[in-house]
Parts: sequence; C-alpha cells; structure tokens
Amino acid sequence: MFSLQSARPRQILFFPSPPRVPGPRSVFISLRGMRLMLDLPNLCKIQAADRGSQERRIRSQEVVFVILSQRNSFHVERAHKRKASLIQQAENIRQSIPTVLLLHSLSDNEGDWSILPLLPFFSASYGRNSSWIVFLEEETNVKLDKLLEILGKYDAKKEWFLGKPLQDEESTIIHHYAFADNPSAFKYPDFGAAWALSSPLVNRLAEKLKNDPLKSDFTIDLKHEIALYIWENGNGPALTAIPELCTDPEDHPRAWRCATTLDTPLPLCGDPVKKEDVFVAVKTCKKFHAERVPVVKKTWEKEAALLEYYSDHADPSIPTIDLGVPNTERGHCGKTFAILKRFLSDSVPQTDWLLIVDDDTLISLPRLRALLSCYRSSEAVCLGERYGYGLSQGGYSYITGGGGMVFSREAVTKLQGSGCRCYSDDAPDDMVLGMCLSALGLPVTHSPLFHQARPEDYAKDYLAHQVPISFHKHWNIDPVEVFHKWLVDDKRDKNSKQAQEGGREEL
Repeated sequence: MFSLQSARPRQILFFPSPPRVPGPRSVFISLRGMRLMLDLPNLCKIQAADRGSQERRIRSQEVVFVILSQRNSFHVERAHKRKASLIQQAENIRQSIPTVLLLHSLSDNEGDWSILPLLPFFSASYGRNSSWIVFLEEETNVKLDKLLEILGKYDAKKEWFLGKPLQDEESTIIHHYAFADNPSAFKYPDFGAAWALSSPLVNRLAEKLKNDPLKSDFTIDLKHEIALYIWENGNGPALTAIPELCTDPEDHPRAWRCATTLDTPLPLCGDPVKKEDVFVAVKTCKKFHAERVPVVKKTWEKEAALLEYYSDHADPSIPTIDLGVPNTERGHCGKTFAILKRFLSDSVPQTDWLLIVDDDTLISLPRLRALLSCYRSSEAVCLGERYGYGLSQGGYSYITGGGGMVFSREAVTKLQGSGCRCYSDDAPDDMVLGMCLSALGLPVTHSPLFHQARPEDYAKDYLAHQVPISFHKHWNIDPVEVFHKWLVDDKRDKNSKQAQEGGREEL
C-alpha cells in the first residue's frame, strides 16, 4: 500500500507493464513523473473487504420466491398474477424459470402464514440448491433483474437477513413493550417491500426449530416477531437495510432505483358496496354510553345506513338495544353471538355484510365499502386484522375484534348453523370465533388496513404506505382528531384518487 496526500485522481494514468515486470499480475502508475507498482490481486482483496461482500450475478433459479397468499378467491387471483409476472420477467431476461411458491397452497396447516413453522420445509426442499428465499406480499411488484443484481452483492454462503427496516419510536403494546429503553434500536422488515433470507440462515433456523420448537402462544405482529426470532438476543443476524427494497408506488419519481414497489393502496375491484348492504353492530355498555358513544356519533356513524348499538342497558336517547346479555369486564362472547343470531333474524334488514366493532373503534366506512368490492358475499368471508394463537402447535387464527370484524352473510350462516357457541359469556369473542372458523375449515382473511391499536402504536413508515380503514382505543389521544387525521378523505378523494396520492396498503 502507499499514501500520497498530494496525489490527484485526474493525474493517475494506468498503462501496461514495461518489459521488466516485478510480479506476474502488477501494473505501474505514473504520478507527476513518479512510477509506483501496485499488486492488483491484493488491491482487489482490499476493495472486496471494504464492500464486505462478494459481488456476482446470481441466476433466477438460485432464488425461491414465496408469495404470502391467502385462501380467499380475491387473494388467490392476485397471487397467481404476481407469480405469472415473475415467470414472464425471467423469460424476458433469458433466465430459467424461478421457483415461485404460493403460501396458501403449501399445506392445510393453519399456522403456515406465520412462516417460522415452514422453515424446516424450506430448508429440506431448497436449502442445498438455492441461495435465497425471498418473501413478498401479493401486491409487491418485483423488478427481477434489479433484485438479482442486489442479491448478488451479498455472499450467499453467509447468514443474511435483508429488508426495508421499520422501527418503533416508542415502546408499544403490540410488541409487548419490547426495547422499552430504546425502541428505535431494533429494526424489523416491512413485508410490503419484500424481505430475504440466505439459505445458510434458513438451514440453521430450521435445525434450531427441530431441537427447540416454537413456544410463543400469540402471533400479533408477525414481522416484528420474525425479526426477534432471527436476531435471537444478539446471537443471530440483525436486519440489513436494503435501500432498493421499496414501498413507493411504481410510478413514483424514486421508483427507478427500486427492485420492489407496491400496487395501489386501496384495492377497488368495481363500485364500492352500497351503504345499505352493510349492517353495523356497535358493542357498548351502560358505563360508556356518555363517554364513547358520542365519539361514534361525532365521527363515523353518519356514514352508516344501518347501525345498531348493543348494550346491557336499553337507552332510548341513543338508542341502544339490550340483548339480554349482562356486561362483562373482559370478553364479550355472549353479546357477539347474540349479534350474529340477530343478524340472521327478521329483526334487522337483510344485508350481504355484517360489521361488528367496539364502541372505541374508529373506522372509515367508505374505505371499507371500497375494499369489500373485491370480495364475494356469496363466499364465507371473515375479514379483519388477523392474529394467531398456538399456531405452531395446531392452534388457530382469529380476527382481532378491536379493529373491526367483517363477515359475509354466508359466513354468519355457516357459523350459526355449526352449533358453535361460547363456553361463557365473558369468553374472548374474537378467539372463540377463531376456534369456530378453524373447526369449520373457513379461512380468516387478513388485511392490515384494520388496526387493533392506535396510530401511535405503529411505525410511521409502515402507515405511510397505507390507506387505513380502522384504529382502536382512546388511550391518551383525542379520538375525534385521530379520526379526521387518519380516516377522513377530502372531497377530491371520492373517486379513490387518494389511492395514487396517499399511501400504500398491504393486504
């Protein structure tokens, strides 16, 4: 090595070696008349060490793509389109067709969507012949040639966890208040941008799972929980930030640099469902009639054509309906099942859709009706924010109630006809419904546009590419202000123009 502080790059001239060569692969350079010898192999080693990677052009067959698809027909169709796009791109750049897996079709195991239980399968099937497993959402656009270029910058013989990082600005309940002293220190991937695991990491994690099975009871925020499992209290790799994994729209000025982008934020598959086709049930109780019900009336009630408040006390000034189920401090299973029964009775107008919310749920009904245009009410649809319980031990998925639970009439009919009931009035209604749906073989359909918590409980970059449908809880916030900031579209947005302007969604 050498050091010349006065040297200027524009005065460096490379030329072939003179006849008497000191080494087999050396060159001379001229600096203001001075001649210096550089050993090229050693210089290249230094440069490679500085990059910390071994760049090479990887082939498409070295990558296994896993599309995080769902069983509902709308999601199956989107996943197949994404698969077709990847295959077509490989053909266009004269590469072999890559392996593209649809998550929902890998097995009948309900816990597959939590991904970790599938790592032994990925390792056994692809751990030797592939370099990378890349996970993407149904709406994640991939520029295959660009992605292969990015992956080629990393030594696939080492353990890598690649993605677009998210971070918490404050400790949050959905992450069990992890890293309370410094929440922003821990990074976890934004699934919408895609994320990747190198095969050595997949193989090691698969072996770990065999020897030490998963023990977590609840699956709440999968992206955070996967990052925690991989990081393993500092014994495993942290997430490596990849700037080219993006959640910008495909037509965004920054998108030219991106290997991934996102589709439209709020799917619109036709005309929004009519107001008269959605029946809204609000669960409340006497002690919240004066505190929470007025917030609903000030915010989103006016967007509902058919709405009833269900309480333990009949109050004609609201009005509320007493279903004969006493209020309970914890779960509200008895009340929820009474609502399901009433929905199918002659006591309310017949509609295609039922929405059940808490009295402290904030929701955009226009956005919900737009989303429902993508679903068939003739199918058994159960839609909302999906959580899981005991997924690695044969458990079940459920729609968390605070963000809102949406059911098609067909789904309610099957639930009521199954004979599934609450084991007690104060059982957790959303979890009991999850058990019933699992027993019936009916899928829970996930949309992260529904939120069990407040906006403050989610990473800003995560919400930035969403058009949210709901939030939940009034803790330490002004709920009316939150509603108008996050859930109200201005007049220009009535034709869903906010889909191009506002953000992005991760169905």
